[in-house]
Amino acid sequence: MRPIEVRPAEPADVPELVDLVMAARRESLVGNQLCSADPDAVTRQLAALGGLDGGVMIVARHDEVPVGLLVGRVVGPSPFTDDASLAVEAVYVVADERRRGVGHALMSSAVELAEQAGVTHVYASPVPGARGMQRFFVQLGFGPAAGYRVSTLTALRRRLAQDLQRSARRGPQRGLEDLIARRRHSRAAVADVPVASVVAEDQDPSAAKRRQVKRAVHSRRDVESTTTIS
Repeated sequence: MRPIEVRPAEPADVPELVDLVMAARRESLVGNQLCSADPDAVTRQLAALGGLDGGVMIVARHDEVPVGLLVGRVVGPSPFTDDASLAVEAVYVVADERRRGVGHALMSSAVELAEQAGVTHVYASPVPGARGMQRFFVQLGFGPAAGYRVSTLTALRRRLAQDLQRSARRGPQRGLEDLIARRRHSRAAVADVPVASVVAEDQDPSAAKRRQVKRAVHSRRDVESTTTIS
């Protein structure tokens, strides 16, 4: 399996970026706030953004297939401030590639571009109602700033590095954690299975009841005596 490739988008990438944007729109509960439903309009808008001074478009690819994108713009200095900032407008990762570090890789690439532009703060504008995007930026340490979320570039770089180290340490343990979870689920399912009781017409019902209770107790002992690793 090839690693995730993350790089600034090129003009030839625009059609694939449009496909990702449209996929994000279909998935979002507030898709009409995300972008136009017209792919041709989205194509023109992305092309315009890519041509702007300070426009940022980053694409993530896995096995030559686009799996994520980041769209933003470096703004400033201006008459209102001597500082430059990076405004992140959207981050999207396809469902099958989530929780694999693609979003972090996109943000790390954006940080590199921001450093080259002398950026001091990074602003993000999650779409209202996009809870996954809100959680993503909160986990990266972004704080509220009016309708945006903001982080200093230094703090964001440090948080991304910490998350990368944490992910590397946890990597070998994921298989074991999944195995433990499956075993616990299996034991819980066994404990919930009712004990059947078959009574013949000429059989003493009280004796059958005693056997049923005995079987139930025996089943619970088997479950409780199973060795677990935690």
